[in-house]
Amino acid sequence: MIYPNGHVIGINTVKISSAEGIGFAIPINIVKPIIESFKNTGSFQEATIGIYAYDKEVIPYLNATINLNSKVNFDKGIYVAQITKNGPADNTELKEGDIITSIDNVELNTMNDLRKYIYTKKPSDAVVLQIKRGKIEKQINIILGKK
Repeated sequence: MIYPNGHVIGINTVKISSAEGIGFAIPINIVKPIIESFKNTGSFQEATIGIYAYDKEVIPYLNATINLNSKVNFDKGIYVAQITKNGPADNTELKEGDIITSIDNVELNTMNDLRKYIYTKKPSDAVVLQIKRGKIEKQINIILGKK
């Protein structure tokens, strides 16, 4: 997607051919670390924590449609819905239902915040997650894996 002044604001990823003018794009700020990696090293290895998580804005819809075990409500962070078996977060203290509020002291409120940060890292880099579990707050160290 190109803005009128020629600035790239996103990269198209999917277009729904059965609907008029509906498409999806990745914001350019998410892609910038990938471009920098290619520019500096000639390659990009995607790192992963090994989780599926949701933004806080999505949770009310999940509460209504899939009936989460308990109503989830939080002010900031992302909700850990699933931990990938044998992924980097598996066999750590991170649990499904945790709220990740920051990674390496970088505040998280959307999955795009997490992706943008993770794309600046390499597999085998260590990160520190700040999480909330009910009233408990704690830090969890994770070594990133290769996606």
